[in-house]
Amino acid sequence: MGLRGRAWMAAASLVATVGTMGAAGAGVPVEGAEGAARAGVSAVAGKVPTVFLGDASVGSYGIAPVDGGALLCVRAAENLPDVIEDQLADQAILLDITADVSCAGARLNHVWEGQDLGGGLTAAPQKRALTKDTRLVVVGLGAETVGIGRVLKQCSVRLRGTEGALLPDAPVDANSPAGECAAYFTKGAGAAWLEARFEETGKDLDKLFSEIDSESPSADVVLMGYPRLVPKDRKRCRTELPGGAGRPLGDVPEAAWPVLDDKVQVRLNTLTAAKAKRHGARFVDLYATTGAATACDGTDRAVGGLLEPSGVTLHHQTFPWFLRANETGRDGNGDTVAQSIAAMCGRGPA
Repeated sequence: MGLRGRAWMAAASLVATVGTMGAAGAGVPVEGAEGAARAGVSAVAGKVPTVFLGDASVGSYGIAPVDGGALLCVRAAENLPDVIEDQLADQAILLDITADVSCAGARLNHVWEGQDLGGGLTAAPQKRALTKDTRLVVVGLGAETVGIGRVLKQCSVRLRGTEGALLPDAPVDANSPAGECAAYFTKGAGAAWLEARFEETGKDLDKLFSEIDSESPSADVVLMGYPRLVPKDRKRCRTELPGGAGRPLGDVPEAAWPVLDDKVQVRLNTLTAAKAKRHGARFVDLYATTGAATACDGTDRAVGGLLEPSGVTLHHQTFPWFLRANETGRDGNGDTVAQSIAAMCGRGPA
């Protein structure tokens, strides 16, 4: 999620002070050649030249402090790549992270196109971080292409107001009441819109692999899924968040919880896994491993609640989590991705 309005001005002012605007948003793509054998991670002696590209799930949105060189991308100073790097080092797998170009709000097409950060600022296409020497590409993208922010705003009155100012997406149809969003997305115009988003996401995933293969033909690719937001036992989402920050899913109506889970998350997870398999990449199924640590799991939650205050505050304005992985989620997800990379190197279970 990019910054808008006063929040954007606050971040821009701080960036100008630090003098690090140039680093705010480069990026890179995912993997390449369908089913082809690669020189890859296991064949590289010493440190493995690695690039991370992605959205807020990679950048660890909401975890303080924010990287001074990536304020407009709301990238944490210690984010998912840091956790992965540390975990792999413990297994004697050393990464040389040549670039981490993750940026909140990034869509798949921002691998090959610039990303508008507001105020006339644009992040460079993420693929510019890839080189012929890159041997590992770790990617977390797709939710913004499907339009998760727009789905949330379609279902939340509060997000359509000032509380959603830091989520720059618009509702799919502002004339359709938020309380009716479940029906909206299961029939008629809303269902057609969601179908079109998934069609575009599938095409963009294919293009992502093509772009990565063009820039880094010898790289192995790890494609991450997203942690689960709504548990199987959805009654848990009726409880208040610890600290009295409201319900985990805010004012999103209960009838829409299955839409968020089944029609958005499960479908995106299935699509991403299928594309990874088709293109010979490794898929990390975070949805499958995080069912007991959703936003609705109280003190065990690894995902911040929809409007729960995060750890990031700029100019006295606190950023909500917007259902992003918190510190617990960052660490757990990082461990899971690291285990998958280790397995690629023959250091763990396949």
